[in-house]
Amino acid sequence: MRIGIVILPDRRWAESAGRWRRAEEYGFDHAWTYDHLGWRDLADGPWFDAVPTLTAAATVTSRIRLGTYVASPNFRHPVHFAREVTALDDISGGRLLLGLGAGGTGFDSAVLGEPELTPRRRVDRFTEFLELLGTILANPATTWRGEWYQAVGARSIPGPLQRPRPPFIVAANGPRTLRLAAGHGDGWVTTGAHDVPDARSWWRSVAETVARFEEALSAAGRPPDAMPRYLNLDTSPVYSMTSVDAFTDAVGRAAALGFTDAITHWPRASSWYAGDEKVLDAAAAELPTLRTLS
Repeated sequence: MRIGIVILPDRRWAESAGRWRRAEEYGFDHAWTYDHLGWRDLADGPWFDAVPTLTAAATVTSRIRLGTYVASPNFRHPVHFAREVTALDDISGGRLLLGLGAGGTGFDSAVLGEPELTPRRRVDRFTEFLELLGTILANPATTWRGEWYQAVGARSIPGPLQRPRPPFIVAANGPRTLRLAAGHGDGWVTTGAHDVPDARSWWRSVAETVARFEEALSAAGRPPDAMPRYLNLDTSPVYSMTSVDAFTDAVGRAAALGFTDAITHWPRASSWYAGDEKVLDAAAAELPTLRTLS
């Protein structure tokens, strides 16, 4: 079991830099930041972009893998994003994990003034986004004319350090995105159900999603262990950093369901993921033991 942590991009770098260093010192395997223009009610407060944040994180760490959680077509175009991905992978020494999702409703989808897409159309767009991004990263020049995107001789030289590309960790809960993850992903990340009444219901939803993903893998002709499986622990009604016991219990449950990776969130002073950093300190001491779970 590998364990990661999300550090929201809601603090100036003078403060955030220490958190990224500590994440590595604690022994987390990967660290992520949200790739949004603004997120829920936090859009009204401080917020910084994911790409420069991860670039800066790469310069203050040396081992930990770094990821977008998750980049989407809501405001990213594959041509420009491929350049950013190539640079990030290079600066980090090949440590980039590329979390990718279809994009939802909310601030990111509204701030550019575009009409809101139906869930079906968002997945249509995401399908082309994945294909074009992967094509650009794997080839020196790409020309593309699709329904959603166009590219004319889009360059990708010298290309990313990780070949043919950094791992695509595809976010998926629904049937179509699960098929995308199973067929085209290098990893799968899920949140389980949203807005469930209690933790028991949430874990049941996670188990059901795992079963659907395994069906999608089988249909794609891929074995059950074809890729890493990541679980965001904190869509559960119980925040995983509420206590050390809550954290270790959540990681253990994730391992029992076949996840190879679990993701928690850095405690914040209030609102989303409100908690005490002393719990994080104590939970980090459990990482060596938790890493042996499978």
